[in-house]
Amino acid sequence: MDMNRRQFFKVCSAGIGGSSIAALGFSVKPALAEARNFKLARTTETRNTCPYCSVGCGIIMYSLGDKSKNVKAEIIHIEGDPDHPVNRGTLCPKGAGLMGFIHSENRLKHPEYRAPGSKEWKRISWDEAFGKIAKLMKDDRDKNFVAKTDDGLTVNRWLTTGFLAASASSNESGYITHKVVRSMGMLVFDNQARV
Repeated sequence: MDMNRRQFFKVCSAGIGGSSIAALGFSVKPALAEARNFKLARTTETRNTCPYCSVGCGIIMYSLGDKSKNVKAEIIHIEGDPDHPVNRGTLCPKGAGLMGFIHSENRLKHPEYRAPGSKEWKRISWDEAFGKIAKLMKDDRDKNFVAKTDDGLTVNRWLTTGFLAASASSNESGYITHKVVRSMGMLVFDNQARV
């Protein structure tokens, strides 16, 4: 058999490659015969905002579920939103690791309350949590609201409670939050974007 150098290398590499694959127990025929489905083919796409910092990067969450009543879909993939003006599809390492945050066993999903002097946290309902917050705010405002200064100047301020707004909110929700907080007399008010 007459072979040039190039043909010799082709025959040798094919023989080594074939024997290596066969030695590992891998047969090419079944792999080539089956087409894989795209993992996001049957998912529902939801746009959201990354919860980590004050930048407010856009993310796309892909959830998989049959959309039946009372069935909760499971998030299987998260990526940066390429149409978002802040991050244009990129994510920092924290944002890229959101799957670990979402599926963490330590993630708090329900409100909890620890009574003064207690060492244990007790799970409460959302209605109970909002009720406690509203009651504590009302009690504090009634006790510490300053309507007038000592010299009779009207100030209508409440200095013992503050409010920190979320940076990922829209301009409209930020405006409404500002109006509500200021209407209660709160002066200690800031946005997470400045923190």
